[in-house]
Amino acid sequence: MTDQSSTLMDGIVETIKTIVYALLIAGVVRTIFFQPFWIPSASMKDTLLIGDFLFVNKMSYGYSKYSCPFSMCPIEGRIMGKEPVRGDVVVFRHPVNGQDFIKRVVGMPGDTVQMRSGILHINGSPAAQVPVEDFVEVFERQGPIGSTPLCTERGARFGDDCSKEKAIETLPNGLQHSVLNVGNSRVDSTGVFRVPAGNYFFVGDNRDNSTDSRVPQPDGVGMVPFENLIGRADRVMFSSAGRSLFFVWTWRPDRFFKKII
Repeated sequence: MTDQSSTLMDGIVETIKTIVYALLIAGVVRTIFFQPFWIPSASMKDTLLIGDFLFVNKMSYGYSKYSCPFSMCPIEGRIMGKEPVRGDVVVFRHPVNGQDFIKRVVGMPGDTVQMRSGILHINGSPAAQVPVEDFVEVFERQGPIGSTPLCTERGARFGDDCSKEKAIETLPNGLQHSVLNVGNSRVDSTGVFRVPAGNYFFVGDNRDNSTDSRVPQPDGVGMVPFENLIGRADRVMFSSAGRSLFFVWTWRPDRFFKKII
């Protein structure tokens, strides 16, 4: 082998090593520290918008088998476990269909949870809502899926304003966040749910456009075991309103590095 061929082969080997090392480091980071997550649906508006990109903090609640890609972690139950705080925005594995969901945890083990005319009640007490200015967006197709938003305006057409009533909700621990309302829906009033030990109750901030714990499994989310929690969503890193992140003109710079509350 000539010196030139040897140099070329050495370069190829080093390139392969670099790629392998990079993949290993990325795998370790994704498994132990952070998991990337794109927001695909409107269920958490206006806290999270379709096209927001964030990293899920896996260190928040410890580790279970769901902490690894394809649920491959050889972990029974949960290690280094730490309970979520009421009001955390959490990514979790759906107990039935295996998809990753993102919602807000409102019910802790032992709590009773009920919706009464659109108002969340925890242990019999209402989570106070203070109305603020409506959330308004353009009625258009959103994100790669191309879904259209729900509006208080009936018969909205493409390009029209699409509004939702907005309020600031206060949870029992004092945490405040915004919630949206479009109108009366079948989950605005529910029976009383009691959260079993080791489980949590989740709802979306866009109350009329969220599949969550208000609907039992398999059609809804139902109660979510502690083991199924993947991590806490802390901050939006990047956001794009378009159907592709390469559509630079649809980027939302005002949402870059935005703290999630």
